[in-house]
Amino acid sequence: MSLNGQLQLFCSSTLSVPVSGKQIACNPVIDLTATVGDGNVIYVWRGSNQLVSKHTERNQKVDAIKWKEDGQFLAAGWSDGVVRLIGLESNKAVHHIRVAGHDGKPSRIEFIAWARNETGRQSRAKKHDDLPDLPWRDLMPDEKKHVLDLPHELTFLEVETALPKISPLPLSGGTGDDMFVFSTAASLEFVFRPYQPEDSDDVHVMIAGTADGGIHLSIYDSFVIGTFQHIPHTARGPPSSKGAFQLCGHSSHPKVSTHALLLRPKEGSLTSLYLVPMDLTFVHKSPINLSLLASKTTTLQNLLRYLKQAQSHMVSEWKSTRELPGRFLRGVQEDLERSSKGPMTIVQALYHTVATGHVFPQVKEWLVDSLAERGHKRWDKAVVSGLQNLRSLVHENFLPALERCGIVLSRLLGLARFHGSRENIGFTAAQVEKLLDMVAALTLVSYKILLAVMDELDHFTSFSSWLRMEIDKLASSSAAAEELTEKEATMDNVKVLTYIQRYLMGSPLAVYLGDVTAEEREKDWKIAEESDGTSLLELVDQQLKSQERGKPYLKALPKIDQLVNHLTGKSAIVFKEIAEAEKRSVRFNQAVEISTGEKIWRHDIHLCSRSKTTESGVTTFVATVPEGDKNKIFIVRTAIPVANGISGTTSSSACGLVLPNGATVVDIKFLDDESLLVLSQLNDEQSPALVRIGYQAPNLTYSAYREGERPQTIDIGGAEVPYVPLFFNAVGFVPTQMEVQRASKTRGELPARVCLLGRDRTVYKTYALPDHFEISSGTSTERKSWKQQGAEEDVVMENSQ
Repeated sequence: MSLNGQLQLFCSSTLSVPVSGKQIACNPVIDLTATVGDGNVIYVWRGSNQLVSKHTERNQKVDAIKWKEDGQFLAAGWSDGVVRLIGLESNKAVHHIRVAGHDGKPSRIEFIAWARNETGRQSRAKKHDDLPDLPWRDLMPDEKKHVLDLPHELTFLEVETALPKISPLPLSGGTGDDMFVFSTAASLEFVFRPYQPEDSDDVHVMIAGTADGGIHLSIYDSFVIGTFQHIPHTARGPPSSKGAFQLCGHSSHPKVSTHALLLRPKEGSLTSLYLVPMDLTFVHKSPINLSLLASKTTTLQNLLRYLKQAQSHMVSEWKSTRELPGRFLRGVQEDLERSSKGPMTIVQALYHTVATGHVFPQVKEWLVDSLAERGHKRWDKAVVSGLQNLRSLVHENFLPALERCGIVLSRLLGLARFHGSRENIGFTAAQVEKLLDMVAALTLVSYKILLAVMDELDHFTSFSSWLRMEIDKLASSSAAAEELTEKEATMDNVKVLTYIQRYLMGSPLAVYLGDVTAEEREKDWKIAEESDGTSLLELVDQQLKSQERGKPYLKALPKIDQLVNHLTGKSAIVFKEIAEAEKRSVRFNQAVEISTGEKIWRHDIHLCSRSKTTESGVTTFVATVPEGDKNKIFIVRTAIPVANGISGTTSSSACGLVLPNGATVVDIKFLDDESLLVLSQLNDEQSPALVRIGYQAPNLTYSAYREGERPQTIDIGGAEVPYVPLFFNAVGFVPTQMEVQRASKTRGELPARVCLLGRDRTVYKTYALPDHFEISSGTSTERKSWKQQGAEEDVVMENSQ
């Protein structure tokens, strides 16, 4: 920015699809902007009109979008009550979070916010500072001298990074919402991102508000804490408005576990907002490292999703090996049943042909006319490719995922044993041991499937060669038939007969991949649950041995889909208990009613930490603009003492600001702990400008706040209100909405930015904000109006509608 207040254009784009409503979000760390068009399509744009990706859900509408603070995910709330996390520069939803509304029913997502909280870092830094100044510490680089906590480093030592990466699943054959999530390497890297030790003290929180008043919390991208229904109560008692209260604002500070929420009545005119402190005491003090726990449980959830999709692909591939041969065999089977020599099966007929060389007329007609060379090629391709794909799925996808499940569960088992029963961490060692037992049972079944696939593939190769020889012999001349007869000497008739007898009409793989009735499933799992002292691994092994001996067995236990569902269900119980332990640590404090007695048109909230002062706690600022007087801004300042992660009794003060020269507010946003940005324009809409107001300036007076009354107002431009007018040269551009982002160095240098959306909903311009504001000073008589100042500097725009 130049010294005269001229903003520098960072990027400008003209969208091909107008923005629906106010659905626009700027990425905090990358030059990307997400918009919603046509109500149900999410577009991600790079500067200069470059479309990066788009995402849509059939028959669903987008109600809210918000980028995560590190820019890795875009959270989108849909009308079906699901928050879908879309990966960076991806068109796939890698996580699906179902937000339960009132009575557990889905509810529309109307508000989404992200926050980051720090845990554990201060205590560990203090521990490092207390270490003696030993000579060997001088040999270490300055940035490494603090890395001396060996237990901490061992705790966050990652074993999974030494393993080969999980392979993508095929595009076809999956089911449900995760059908395409695991189909590309890029999606897998997003879902299974390695845990970074430097993030061990950070807890990322997602807050979502539903249409029926639900407040949903998730941590570490997709680990659900729960949904709350909260009715704000002020010092004067319950609110006058009846019904639910919807979340419409949120702010937090990384170093404080108390968050500030803004709630609004669902019904009636918006004359009051309610500031509610929310204490996440599990962030402030937890017996277990939250980041590690959330990381491992989320990874386990994702692995279970992957296993479910891999199992679905395995069943699909196995069924494809049976479907086409089954159609071929059913035709000849009907002819053989109507045979004049008595009914027989195709197994008996082909067995007879291999053993004696005689071919029944029905079989000959089937081989020569119906099956023929073309049909045999299709049969051979379907079975061979299906079995090979099944082998690859087990070997390259299913077993590696099970191995990772065992590693994650082993880590959780160690945590449970370390903390024991003396600390409530939400799960026990016994629960984790049962999950490990289920993983072991799945591993056993997987290796059984792998052996059965290899055996069937070997036998089918011999059978397919024999079948092709029979087709060619029956369809060829006598001379060619003699040459084919010589090939019979090279045939492995034992394997051919074995395949006809064991695999032709049924497959041993049906024990693991076939269907089971609901009655059998309920009966068998009930028996398994009631078996005292016997592990699931032992039970499954016993059932497989009984099946091999031809004895009755529990058919549901060896089924791969039943085992995966059982593991998923039991894991969900553990996840729920962990979430309940954290949910009980969420506390809502007494609310502060934000009201001037008028209908509120625009509002924003910001929370500042008071760690630099002697008094611990936070200060929240809520800025509102009345609908009937848009040249005024009212700011309510609320001091919230915080001790041991719990907020105390609040105290509030307020001030009112008046825009000069008849200017009115278009939008307001807090930038940081010092700056409130006001997008304003004159009545003629010819001179839109951005005004930076120092809302915490020492000279700015905050008086006692009374609900429903206007505070004393001060003219912007006076000595008490430091401000900086910022102008942007964009002829014909009339902004109607503003988004702001702070400067970022996460992925390269990125300045603080303000994104302005034009009146036509297609043009948006992003301007870079200065690193430091030169605050105007002096009395109002010493300053010129914004319009005069802009004219003298040739920066006033001449917009036209």
